[in-house]
Amino acid sequence: MPRLKSYLPIFAAVLMLGQAVPALAEAQLPDFTQLVEQASPAVVNISTTQKLPDRKVSNMPDLEGLPPGLRDFFERSMPPGIGGGQGGRQREAQSLGSGFIISPDGYILTNNHVVADADEIVVRLSDRSEMKAKLIGTDPRSDVALLKIDGKNLPVLKLGKSQDLKAGQWVVAIGSPFGFDHTVTQGIISAIGRSLPNESYVPFIQTDVPINPGNSGGPLFNLAGEVVGINSQIYTRSGGFMGVSFAIPIDVAMDVSNQLKAGGKVSRGWLGVVIQEVNKDLAESFGLEKPAGALVAQVLDDGPAAKGGLQVGDVILSMNGQPIVMSADLPHLVGALKAGSKATLEVVRDGKRKTLDLTVGAIPDEGKEMAGLTGAEQSSNRLGVAVADLSDEQKKANDIKGGVIIKDVQDGPAALIGLQPGDVITHLNNQAITDAKQFTEIAKALPKNRSVSMRVLRQGRASFITFKLAE
Repeated sequence: MPRLKSYLPIFAAVLMLGQAVPALAEAQLPDFTQLVEQASPAVVNISTTQKLPDRKVSNMPDLEGLPPGLRDFFERSMPPGIGGGQGGRQREAQSLGSGFIISPDGYILTNNHVVADADEIVVRLSDRSEMKAKLIGTDPRSDVALLKIDGKNLPVLKLGKSQDLKAGQWVVAIGSPFGFDHTVTQGIISAIGRSLPNESYVPFIQTDVPINPGNSGGPLFNLAGEVVGINSQIYTRSGGFMGVSFAIPIDVAMDVSNQLKAGGKVSRGWLGVVIQEVNKDLAESFGLEKPAGALVAQVLDDGPAAKGGLQVGDVILSMNGQPIVMSADLPHLVGALKAGSKATLEVVRDGKRKTLDLTVGAIPDEGKEMAGLTGAEQSSNRLGVAVADLSDEQKKANDIKGGVIIKDVQDGPAALIGLQPGDVITHLNNQAITDAKQFTEIAKALPKNRSVSMRVLRQGRASFITFKLAE
């Protein structure tokens, strides 16, 4: 019995520890109820209607006797104009999304893709009342749109600072997935500063918050109940949420919103270059200690970069003191500047670091950023490619002073790295190519078992590629 008594304190301690563990776990997990109660009134549902071309069906007697539901099915399946009659019915496309109120007088932020091409925009508030919204402006490059409804003393959301976010922080989304208003989902920030294809000017916030169709345009909150982003898109192979979603940082969205409110359009900085990632082989060929920076593959003639002395083959390591780790970091930094701003670039050129000061320009209209950048005979058996001198017309068309055009590709290194007839080679082993004779001489002197860079123009687009000669 004395031995049993000696164990009693231990049993009591274990019991107390067992009760404390769930309590401790509960204390560490966030409670979102207060956040949701305070924020939900300012989150809105957005529905749009777009009028589509008529489909004329009045002269289709074979459909006249069908039940209305079946007839409607066949009419929706027909291409526009079938039937040839004068009568018809107006078709409408509808979409759903989310948004949130940022001012008591009714300004609302949402995604551009939620309201794009809409003929009518209807906002449904938390009290189920509906109001037609006016489109103040949109910015497809950032996927941000600004709406306005008539109102006074409307509930608004607190805005945070997305620049303070860190991976691992808890975040909450409120929106209308599949039309279910004020649905709350939670997760953590997976990464910041993400770049997506064709979305060069937005350093996206990546989260694992469940986002589905209808969430677009809704707010992403931190635990303080502040909006830190606008839920924009997901990465999926199934069409549904797969654990990877992206939000537009609120700092970016508010800058866009303020410009849209002031003038209806957005101004961004622009350098007039095409850049690419620096991989291990390119870093070796350009004399870099590690893969980092943005490699300049193309420079627009008379653009801001050209006027500031930036050259093809330069590797940009920093801008205004901010390091360029991935090439995608550069468009984010440049786009945040206004036209006329001064920028200091640290670059590596010919293996040496140097500093360039230039003036940032204004980005041209969408689709014209690279306007002006568009893409005899010797052979180098060592590379397995036959090249020819460029004509004056070809140089003018590609806006270059020298280079060679590939006439034929045989078996060898050129075929392995994907070169094709019609490609234009402007640089080889960090040396500018003037003609086919020089190209052959440089190719003969290429080092063995070391990464060698080559700049290639294909259909007007430039890129650096690397290869190694094994012999």
